[in-house]
Amino acid sequence: MSSVSPLPPLGPAAAPPCPGPGTAAGPAVPGSGAHAPARPSSPLYGRPARLALCLAPVLLAGGWAVTNRPVLYEGVRRLLAADPWWLLAGAGLTCLNWVAAACVRQGALPDPLPPGRLLASQFAAGAANHVLPGALGAHAVTLRFLRARGVPLDRATASIGLYSLAKSSAKTLVLLVFLAVSPAWRRLGDLVPDGRLLVPAAAVTGGVLALAGVLLTVVRPLRRPVTGLLRSALADARAVHARPCRVAALWGGAVAMPLVQASTLACVGTSLGLGLPWEQVALAHLAAGTAGGAVPAPGGLAVDAALVWTLIVFGAAPPMATATVIGFRVLTDWLPLLPGALTLSAMFRGGAL
Repeated sequence: MSSVSPLPPLGPAAAPPCPGPGTAAGPAVPGSGAHAPARPSSPLYGRPARLALCLAPVLLAGGWAVTNRPVLYEGVRRLLAADPWWLLAGAGLTCLNWVAAACVRQGALPDPLPPGRLLASQFAAGAANHVLPGALGAHAVTLRFLRARGVPLDRATASIGLYSLAKSSAKTLVLLVFLAVSPAWRRLGDLVPDGRLLVPAAAVTGGVLALAGVLLTVVRPLRRPVTGLLRSALADARAVHARPCRVAALWGGAVAMPLVQASTLACVGTSLGLGLPWEQVALAHLAAGTAGGAVPAPGGLAVDAALVWTLIVFGAAPPMATATVIGFRVLTDWLPLLPGALTLSAMFRGGAL
């Protein structure tokens, strides 16, 4: 007689156990029992902090516009009387500048990044630059973007360093090329500061470098993360330069950025009747950016002052040079400021930063 396996008993005991906080069939699901930590199911969890992060860029942009009403009015008034087609060309070049910046950011990192969100982050970074000097706002936004994409902190920081190095090196190379081919470089001698000012500046720079060297040599907790960051930077730099597409994005975008910015300035000057050729305007922009970049000021105020003076040295009338720089700043910074702040807030709200 064949043996028959017994059927499982019928009743409540035969029902498969439901995982829950009081059963032994599996771990408790967070938030499903009485002893689980209370957490609201609303998507507005952490609402005060998220609301502050979303509204801060918009409030900063509005406060800046209120405190700079005369400058904003003067720039808009002169732009209304300018040639609109040249201004439209300058607006198109301004958009290309964000594309070039996104290319450099991608070229500085071996990991692939989503092109749309990367471009949006560079557009939003322009609004952050009006709060922090020396491009720190853009770097902070990019660092948060890379961390949100899963890039480790050391590699994200190393990519920002490579971005800055490529950008400054390419700008210096373009400036040297313009100095070699343009005869207008002789007029830049009037912009060189007195030798008595160069000695304290060199002394301060040397002191800062010496202090940094001593700290890295003596303080072991500081030396270890810096050494690790340098190793990560060198490894990523080798990986980037082993891929032709990354090299083209990094150095091609870095060379394109100063040329696009100078062309935008030339378009604004042509629309207002500045009376200077493109190569002189480009040389003035490169020289003023190099000189004014040494002064950390939010919103590029030091660069604007140096740019006005450089255009005057090249032969432009002072009112027209001032109007050109105001129009350039309106077109490249002030008009995109509110959309950039809204984009920054949207990226914070969407979890992209």
